[in-house]
This record gives sequence, structure tokens and C-alpha cells, in this order.
Amino acid sequence: MSARQRADSQGSLEEPDDEVMPYSDDETDDEVQSEEDLDRSEDQLPEPEARPAPAVEAGWSIRANDREYCKRPEFQKKVFLCIKKSRYSGNAIKTYKYNVLTFLPLNLYEQFKRAANMYFLCLLILQIIPQISTLPWYTTLVPLVLVLGITAIKDLVDDLARHRMDNEINNRKCDVLLNGRFEETRWMHLQVGDVVRLKKNDFIPADILLLSSSNPNSLCYVETAELDGETNLKFKMGLKVTDEQLQKEEQMAQFNAMIMCEEPNNRLDKFVGTMIWNSQSYGLDLDNMLLRGCKVRNTEVCHAMVIFAGNDTKIMRNGGKTRFKRTTIDKLMNYMVYTIFVLLILICAGLAIGHTYWYESIGSKAWYLKDGQDYSSSYRGFLSFWGYIIILNTMVPISLYVSVEVIRLGQSKFINWDLQMYYAEKDTPAKARTTTLNEQLGQIEYIFSDKTGTLTQNIMAFKKCTISGQTYGDSTSVASEHGKLVDFSWNKYADKNFDFNDISLINCIRSKKDDQVLEFFKLLSLCHTVMVEQKEGDLVYQAASPDEGALVTAARNFGFVFLSRTQDTITIKEMDQEVTYTMLALLDFNSDRKRMSIILKFPNGSIRLYCKGADTVIYQRLSPNSMHKETTQEALDIFANETLRTLCLCYKDLSQEEYDEWAKKNQEASISMGDREQALDAVYEMIEKDLLLIGATAIEDKLQDGVPETIAKLAKADIKIWVLTGDKKETAENIGYSCELLTGDMNIHYGEDVNVQLMNRQTQRRNDPQGRSKKLKESFFPEPGKNALIITGGWLNEILYEKKKKRRRFRLKKLRKRYRNSTNPPDTNQPIDDWEKEKRQEDFVDMACECSSVICCRVTPKQKANVVSLVKRYKKAVTLSIGDGANDVNMIKTADIGVGISGQEGMQAVMSSDYAFAQFRFLQRLLLVHGRWSYIRMCKFLRYFFYKNFSFTLVHFWFSFFNGFSSQTAYEDWFITLYNVCYTSLPVLLVGLLDQDVNDKLSLKFPKLYLPGQLGSLFNYKNFFISLFHGIFTSLIIFFIPYGAFLQTMGQDGEAPSDYQSFAVVAASSLIITVNLQISLNTSYWTFVNFFAVVGSIALYFGVMFDIHSAGIHVIFPTTFTFTGAASNALRQPYLWLTIILTVGICLLPVICIQFLFQTIWPSVGDKVQRNRKKYELEDEEEERKKKKPSFVRGGRSRRSAYAFSHSRGYADLIASGRSIRQRPRVRPELRDSIREVPQAENI
Repeated sequence: MSARQRADSQGSLEEPDDEVMPYSDDETDDEVQSEEDLDRSEDQLPEPEARPAPAVEAGWSIRANDREYCKRPEFQKKVFLCIKKSRYSGNAIKTYKYNVLTFLPLNLYEQFKRAANMYFLCLLILQIIPQISTLPWYTTLVPLVLVLGITAIKDLVDDLARHRMDNEINNRKCDVLLNGRFEETRWMHLQVGDVVRLKKNDFIPADILLLSSSNPNSLCYVETAELDGETNLKFKMGLKVTDEQLQKEEQMAQFNAMIMCEEPNNRLDKFVGTMIWNSQSYGLDLDNMLLRGCKVRNTEVCHAMVIFAGNDTKIMRNGGKTRFKRTTIDKLMNYMVYTIFVLLILICAGLAIGHTYWYESIGSKAWYLKDGQDYSSSYRGFLSFWGYIIILNTMVPISLYVSVEVIRLGQSKFINWDLQMYYAEKDTPAKARTTTLNEQLGQIEYIFSDKTGTLTQNIMAFKKCTISGQTYGDSTSVASEHGKLVDFSWNKYADKNFDFNDISLINCIRSKKDDQVLEFFKLLSLCHTVMVEQKEGDLVYQAASPDEGALVTAARNFGFVFLSRTQDTITIKEMDQEVTYTMLALLDFNSDRKRMSIILKFPNGSIRLYCKGADTVIYQRLSPNSMHKETTQEALDIFANETLRTLCLCYKDLSQEEYDEWAKKNQEASISMGDREQALDAVYEMIEKDLLLIGATAIEDKLQDGVPETIAKLAKADIKIWVLTGDKKETAENIGYSCELLTGDMNIHYGEDVNVQLMNRQTQRRNDPQGRSKKLKESFFPEPGKNALIITGGWLNEILYEKKKKRRRFRLKKLRKRYRNSTNPPDTNQPIDDWEKEKRQEDFVDMACECSSVICCRVTPKQKANVVSLVKRYKKAVTLSIGDGANDVNMIKTADIGVGISGQEGMQAVMSSDYAFAQFRFLQRLLLVHGRWSYIRMCKFLRYFFYKNFSFTLVHFWFSFFNGFSSQTAYEDWFITLYNVCYTSLPVLLVGLLDQDVNDKLSLKFPKLYLPGQLGSLFNYKNFFISLFHGIFTSLIIFFIPYGAFLQTMGQDGEAPSDYQSFAVVAASSLIITVNLQISLNTSYWTFVNFFAVVGSIALYFGVMFDIHSAGIHVIFPTTFTFTGAASNALRQPYLWLTIILTVGICLLPVICIQFLFQTIWPSVGDKVQRNRKKYELEDEEEERKKKKPSFVRGGRSRRSAYAFSHSRGYADLIASGRSIRQRPRVRPELRDSIREVPQAENI
């Protein structure tokens, strides 16, 4: 069964193929089984084995070199009312939000969607109404304009950056065929149907159909780093007819082919179309397409035709929706603001009712309170309600939002400036690309990581080998020659970056004493599909996978240099002798065979088959006479436990008669019209038997520095890491062991195990009469924490029933209908309705979350995003996604936090991310240091901010009981205006920016300090109400102690300072000193700046107060400054200073006692670490002095490692056909001393 058939058959009840990457994304009509077909097949459920869907008329047609064709009326779509535009997108991309005309209205609209901003706008309108205005309008207008202005400037700066990026991309240039000749044109002016000319190292501007290139047979190499983060080169090939007839400019100008193909979709691995030219039809597939975002490599010139442009391209379709991300604290803060609104309305309603009764019983009868207005008591109560709304508005201060934005901006700058997250090798600093999510970094529960380029470097290194039972490459025994680094200076072809720790192996090769050792490296230099090209005297290798490149490089360093190949020969240099072998057959790798072979004729006429592959398939095909099987098996187990990727090497000598007989069968199979792949596999099986084992290789898939340590540290912080990768299962599992996500004592569960568990749970729920109403809480595994889950994309679709194709939806409908109309029990494999589907998804998430590690392999970009969405939906967890390629963009956008790995050539992930840095290991510092600090600072800031505003505002509430509920303020107007802006803003702002309970080293040393953020224990409704009651207590003390001191009091000079103005001064002074000393008690990390802010704020208050209470300013503004001499009159009374001291003392003493009790009796982890800080710092210094490189500890469980092969077929067909190889020159020029290896190629 072909890969396409296997992928399609996953709608059936057969088990999905682990090697196939399924697609459940955009659907095109040619893949949809009609509802009528399903109606006809209703009685045949479950479905029989899938068969290819009948072809339907393609929905996307383009004519080459004809821009007018796409403007025809039949290709127009309605946009708005009678306005129409072409269904074919232009090539300009737009990621910005605003333009010159829309910035102001759109930005204000977005800002006023925030409840607090709308509240303050309404408040401003109320303050303009004279009858209810109790405070001047400027007390609200100035802060509101400030908030809106700062936010608008920040949004404008962000959007200008997007404009610059869009302009940079849209104004890139390429050559386009216009009016019969190629002209340089900007990308934004490209249209579908245009023929373009690209040169080496050019970015590909759109999804284009390759027509011809300067390479033989129109071969074109592309680098897909922008798409998937991989630097491997992939090859594409033009059609034979276009290669032969479209080489000259004049020929291309006359090219008028019609392309019929699938509509735009996000499938990076699929393209189906037909080219109709000169009354002939030619099939098109993905091998003929160059996708936008890739880069042309090793190809001087290529010509192509635009098929999809701009937003229709696959890379743009894979971007997913840009989601507006908000932190948990943001959402919580909004709910708290709503709570304050409700409290405010209730308080104001109560005070308004109080004023109504007071005026009815007292106010209307007091002649001295007559105001000349003939208002009823109820109407006066109504006006009093709005008056108190204005007075008590500071319960929700607008400065809160300004302060939050300033703190977030500062925290983002600290991330940008962190030198410990700077990657010097590529001059890449960490970058906070958003300023709104910093505190969310301190609450992460799940991390979803890509593999290639994120956890690994995508660099393979030949580390060890075993030959004839002898293992080479033991780097631990440095004292012996087995552990010494090999000097390859004797070999002029050696790769300078290649290291190997075992001199005995090179001595053995150079002495030529062991034929098996020579045979081992000869096999590596001959049995491969690597293609070589000579460029300016250098050899450039392109391999189907990094593994093959590493093996050929190893052979080169040990003296067996692959020089060139033709359609039927391979030339290598064996030590100092150049030898050419005749290639009789090449038996390529595929995912079922897990091996490749080559049959060669030696110069002496003998024929030999060389084979390399996974040990599981090689050992089944070994001859009974093969030696060293047990010792090689032991070495393989050791390699596997060291997480190295292994390959077994073997050979077989053939007679001429034996080969001739097999060759006939091979020829027959190669021209078979039915199931050719299976026929070829069967013929290959005939000759790949009775093999003789030579040895095995061990390759290291290099992890990025510090990956295992980072994962271990994050695991201690109770952060679960899931790996979501497109790689095959064996590779993903191998990396899981390498980075210590998987350990030898874990029980690993695969897709089939998970499916059985979920079906059992589904059956249990169906059999329970109350199954739909009660939640099953039993765990899936008896030993939580000792389990790991490895699941492929095919199983993921099957388990979650996530194929959202029409045929799947129709089938679910038919299953539900049949279940209701039938007395037979439903099929346990399938959910019968959407409720069961959701429960199945929830069960899967519950099961996965019981595991210590989860690895999803062979998953598509859409599936990556779906997995993240499931965890967010069913676990209500804060998630982070990290990746480096365009295939990670959807996942990055879906998660609460998106992190892009920068410094690679692929920058798509970075452009869509919230944070970017160069190495995975920096993630621990981002979360455990910056994230935790940001969360603690923001929580402390918010708790204190609510407290100080409740303390300030509720004094008006207590005062209302003594002023007839008449909306009279307890303070002067200017104190109310400046309280949040000047007198109390700086100390709390510095706490939000600089405070830290422990330093960065201790934050990393004790990951458990991260747990409060995950639990949300530092800021929640409990903390909010504690701040509320603390504010109520403080406001009570601040009002009633001065009130009691002023009651029936006489000053020393016989004057009575118990007037309203003196009371306002004493209450305000007590409040300012109390709240500034309160933030001092909450500060964990003292600097001179903090001290200056606290003392300076108190000094500023007294300085401003004496100024605005002076006679001079009253003379200039008599109606604005009315408290003339109040401060100097009141504060010269010593007993009023004692009142202030008593008030402050009573406010702070309970707080000091409670803090002391909690830190002594119920200390948190942070308190304990802080208490022993000096001890831990000394321990760290001691450890750094004694630090040594740890020796490797082998695992206790024998495990089969992944075999080192590419994920797809190699270049065998290409080589065998000779289509990509130029005629071999008769005299080969001398090579330079160094042979350069470039990124390898992989077929996609």
C-alpha cells in the first residue's frame, strides 16, 4: 500500500500507519466522499478498506503569462454588497493592524473595550454635569488622556515594526517575465500565472511550479529552514517537457500552459495538479513545487510559474489565526474590577438612601442648610448617588493600568538585557517581543516543544562503532589509546570538524592488518545515496539525511573518500588508491524495509552486496555462519543505553549466475503495473539474506547544550514537557532518551495501548446508567509518574476522532442515526455523538497528563496546535510552545506563551513568537528567574495597589456618616488628584520592577520556588479580599483616631484646630506615611532607589502640601486653592503629630505581628531559602570550585535505539535514472586539500 493510500485509509477501522504523517487540515473537494455515497454505503459500516476517491474537476485554474485570465468575471467573489474582487490573492502580505486613517478610531475602539477605560470615560461625562459634580473634571481627564496616550504610543510602535517587516518582504525583488523579457519587479507586484527567474540564494517569493533550471533535468535544491527549521537541502525537479522546451527567454515568453490544481490549503506535504500544454496533459505533484519561504541553493538559475501567491501560499495558510493573548492575572484583574464596580454601586446606593432619609428627617428642617433648590429628598438622594460614584471612583484607579504597562515594559527590558541569555556564537540576545505576558511566564504548567532545531542541533556525529566484536570510540578511558583523540592531519581530505576518540582504530586502518575494519569503512563510502558535486575544486555533498552525511564523512576521515558517481559507477579513494566500482543495483531505503543495499562489481570481477539497516531487520537476515553476533548485540545494547543511533553493516558475496537470475526478477518487478512497491520489496527480500555481519555504527544526534539539565530542572518545578515533532517514532523516542525525558524505569505506552484504554473507558461509561451524568475519576495507570506516552499523528487522529473531514462528519451522523435506530450495541471503536467525542478527548488529555513525559511524532502543524488546544481546554492550564520553524507557528500562536528559537536561518517561528532566544537552555532562566520574579512582582504590586486605594477611598465612606451623606470629600481636591500620581506611585512601581525574594542563582537552585505561580496562590480572590479588609481596617483607623483626637479638643494657644481642613490634613498625612511604610514592609529587596522613593514620596507630599496651602498661591488662584494656611496651622500642634504617629502605629503593628508569625510558624519555601541565603551562596561558591565533568552512567535497561536513516526515500531513483548526473569527465581535476560538506538534502 502506498503512503498516500495508507494516509487515506485512516478513516477505516484499520490501525494507522506510524510512518505516515496524516492530514486533518484544509480539505479539498477531491478528497471528500460525498454524502450520497455514504447514504448508499450506510449498510456497510464499518467502512471497508479505503480506496482512492474518484477524481473531480479541479477548482483552481491558471494560465501562464496571462494576468487578464484571472480577472475574468467567473473568478470574482463578492466582498461587500456589490463590491467584488478576484479570488486569486495578490502577492503582498499584510500583518499590520492599522494604517494612517484607521489608527485613531480603531485604537480608541480597542482601548474602550477595556471596562476600566469605558468606566472612566463615563465618569468624566458625569463630572461635567454641575448638579452631581463633586470633583473637578480635570481629576479624571488628565489621567485618562495619559493612559490612552501611553497605550496608543506603545501600539503604534508595535505596528510600525510590523509595517517595516511587511515592507521589507513585499519590496524584495525578483525577475518576472513581462512583455517578452525578464524585468526586475517587487514581490508585491507578482500575480498568479507569472513566470519568474530565481538565482542562487534567492528566497522563493510565492508557491511556484518549477519549469527549468541550470542543473541537469531541471533539478533544483532548496533549503526549507523557514518552513521546518531544518538546514537539510531538499531537491525538486521540473517536468521533462518543460526542462527540454523552456530554457530560453523566447521559449518562456510563448509558454501558455493551463494549470488545473487543488485550491489553496495548508498541506506542506501534498500538491496535486495537471498541466495542459499543446493538447497534452502532465501530472504535477509536490516534487515539482517550490514553496514560499524556502531558499534556492546549489542552483545557479531556475525558472518557475506562480501558482499560489500571498495569503494563498502554504506557509501563510499554516500560520494559524493571530490570537490576542492575555495573562491569567489580566483576566483575574478584570473580574476584580467588575467586583469593585458592584461594590461601588452598592456602597453608593446605600449612601444615597442614607442621604434621602437624612434630608427628610434633618436636612430639610435646618434653616442654615437651605441651598435655594426646590428638590425633593428622593431626587437629592439620586444626585447624591452619582456624586458618590465620582468621589469613590478611586477604588478603581486609572493609574493602575498605566503602572501595569510601565512594569511590564521594564520587565521586558530586563529580559532583553540579560547577558546570561545572550548567545555569543551567533550574536543573538534574548528578545521579549511582547510586553504584556511577562507575569504569565511565572505560571507555566505545560511546555510543548518541537524537536529538530529546538532540542537538537540537527547535526549528526559519528561517535562509536563495533567491528568484528571490537568496540572503538570509548571516550571515558582517556589514559589508554582507546580514549585518545585521533589526529587526522595525515589525511588531506579529512573534515577538520570531525572528532573521534580512539587512536587504535586509525592505527588498525593504516596498518591494513584487519580486513574487516577496511571492509567496514569501504561499505560506508559505497553504500549510500549521497550525491556529490564539484564546485571550484571542492566536493559538495548532498545527502538524504544528516545520518548518511555523518557516515560518509566518517569514512572520508578514516581514509575512504567518496569522490564521484555516475549512473552506474561509484569512485572512492581507498587510502591512497582511487578505485571505481560498477553499481549493478541500488535497493533503496523505505520505512517498511528499514535498510538499504547496493550491489557492486569490483574491478577484479567479483560481485558483492553491501547492506546497512536497523538491527531488528538485519539480524533476521544474517547467515547462521555469521560471526560476532553476540558481541555486536552487546555493543548495540550499550550504544542504545547511551542514546546513540545505531546501524548494522553486513555484506554478501554473489556469483555471476546468482546475480543474473535475481536481476531478471528485479527487472520484471520494476515494470510491474500493479503494486510495484510490494513486488520490488519481495524481490529485494530474495537477495537480502544469508548476510555476513561486519559491525555496527553509533551516531549521536547532537542535542543543544544543556537540554537534559534544563528539562530536569523544569520537571522539578512541576512543569510537564511534551515533545511534538514531525519526525518518525524511533527518532523521537531516541531523542526522548537522550534528553532524559524518557528513562529506563518508565513504562512506555504507544498509540495502540492508549486506544485500548480509551475504548475500555468509553465502554464503561456506556454500560453505566449514570455514565453521562457522573465523572469517572479512576486513574488510567496504577503507577502515576512512572509512565510515558509515545503516540503518532495517525493514532492521534484515530483516538481523538479529530479528522474534521466531511466524510468523517457524515459518518458520525450515520453512526449516531444507526445507534438510535438499532437494537444492536454500537461499535465500541467509534463515538456515537459529539458528547462522546469530547469525553474521548478529555480522557486522552487526562491519560496523557498522568504520564511524566509525552512525545507526539509524525504530527502535522495543525495537530500540534490541536494538542495544545486540548490541554488548554480540558486542564485550564497555562501553556508554552517553543519551536524554530514555520511548522511550529500554529502551535506557537495557540499556546498562552509562544517562544521562537532565533539565530537559525528560519525566522518564521520568531516572527510569530512572544519571546525569542537562541538556545533551548535559556528557557529555564526565562521561566524560573524572569517569569517567577515577574509574577511575584506583579502580584505584590496589585495586592498593594488595591490596598492603598481602598485605604484612601473608604475614608470618604466613614466621613459620610458625619456629613449627612452629602457627597462631601474627606480630603482637599488636589490631594485626591495627586495621591496616585505623585505621593504613592514610585515606591510601588519600584517594587513591581526590582523586587526579588531570592536571587537568580537560588531561583535556579530551588525550582520548587516556582510552584506558587502555577497554583496562582499569590494573587487570587482570597488575596483580593484580604487587601480589601486590610484597606477597610486602615481607613477606619485613619478616620476615627484623628476624629477622636479632634473631638472636643482645644489647642495650646487656645485656638480649636478641630476644623474640617485641619482634620483633612491630619488624615491625609497619616495615610501617606502609613501606605509608604506599608510598601516598605512588603519590600524584600532593598536598594538605595527604593529607600529614596519611600522617603522622597513622603517628603514630596509635605512639600507640595505646604505650597498649595500657602497664602501666595491662594491669592493667584483663590477658587482653586481654598485650604489657605491649613497645613501650617494644624501641624504646629504637637498633639496632632502624636495623633499621626498613633494612627500610623496602630495601622502597621498588626501587619508586623502577622508577618512575623507567618515567617516563624508557617514559613513558605521562599522564606526558608531566604533565611538560609548566605549558607546556600557559600555552597554554590564551593560547588563551582569543585565542579567536574560528570562521567556517563549507563541505563539499567537494554533498549533498541533508532536506526540512523532518513525519514523518507533517498536519491536511489534519481541516481539509477542518471537524470541528475552530468556526464563524467574523462580526466578528473585534482581536488583541493579540503573537502567541504554542506547541509544535506532530504526528499520531501
